[in-house]
Amino acid sequence: MKANNRIKSIDFVRGVSVLLMIPVHAMIVYATMDTWKHTLLGKVAQVLEKGTPMFLVVMGLSFVFSSRLSMQKIFKRGISVLSKGYLLNIFRFVIPIVFLGGFPKAFIEGSGLLTLGDPYNLVFYTLLGDILQLAGFSLIIMGIIIKFIKNKYAALILAMLIIGLSKGLSGFRFGIVGVDYICDLLWGNSYNVYFPVFPWMSFILIGLFFGMWYQEKGNDIRFMFDKILPFSIGFILLGGFLCYYDYQYHFGDYYHLGPGGTIILMGINLLIVWLGHILVIRIPHNKIFSIFYYSSKNVTSFYLIQWVLVYWGVLLFGYSEEKSQVKLLLIIIGITVLTFMILLIKEKVELMIGYKKSNKKVIA
Repeated sequence: MKANNRIKSIDFVRGVSVLLMIPVHAMIVYATMDTWKHTLLGKVAQVLEKGTPMFLVVMGLSFVFSSRLSMQKIFKRGISVLSKGYLLNIFRFVIPIVFLGGFPKAFIEGSGLLTLGDPYNLVFYTLLGDILQLAGFSLIIMGIIIKFIKNKYAALILAMLIIGLSKGLSGFRFGIVGVDYICDLLWGNSYNVYFPVFPWMSFILIGLFFGMWYQEKGNDIRFMFDKILPFSIGFILLGGFLCYYDYQYHFGDYYHLGPGGTIILMGINLLIVWLGHILVIRIPHNKIFSIFYYSSKNVTSFYLIQWVLVYWGVLLFGYSEEKSQVKLLLIIIGITVLTFMILLIKEKVELMIGYKKSNKKVIA
């Protein structure tokens, strides 16, 4: 019973996190800034966006459930995730630019880093740092440090160190081509990397902390979630105080957070994980739960497919142009349905060719 609830709770939360990415991504890409800021759908998307780190917390929790992970295996998985991240960049950016007529000027020049028609754009978009780059790079780092993290508090302390050092390191570079890109992946403050390791890896480590605590207590799922609740409340209060004291420093840039912003988001997402567990144990299994479990089972494929659909959709719906909430909602529903359809087709093809998918879930 304990093991079953554990898997269901984690799969439920993971499935929710990946499924809710579609409305967030669609609103970011298609909605006008006024629609994003001032409409009901925009407000909902802003709230859902804050749940992105839930994906990372669950990744840390899941890490301890994969036994016999050697440094070599962790490195291999990290490189695999990184390769998928860069392959995704080619599919969602490079292919539309080279073969499908390209993105509009507002899309290319929106970040202030690029100019329409510049060949460098292909390099920029190929190397863009997103959540898969964070996950892959974090796994490689985990492979290095996992032998030294023998105690759960080592994971907690390392998470707090990353949070504390992030702003001080933010944007630091050596001025060496190639090395600077690694620095950006680690602690960049520009929009060539959306999720730098500092501070975002701290969410993975806090998940690892609770996962190790769970193992330490003989796989007692109830004990773990009983501990998650007070920690989440404490983090929310501490992070909220810091953000109140200096909001711009701590939460002025969602993708490059200060300590207060990271801590309050950590608390919120731990609370969501706890609530997910409560839902699983209190509400009987139903078809909606099955959708979340299915999304969790196919988390990486789901993430890749929806992003390609969202960005290829720019060629049809434009970039940051849509004002109608009804149209935006229809786009969100359409992308969601199409994502599931592609997943089902993918499964049937895999079944036909006899492809066996691993059930291991180290990557969130």
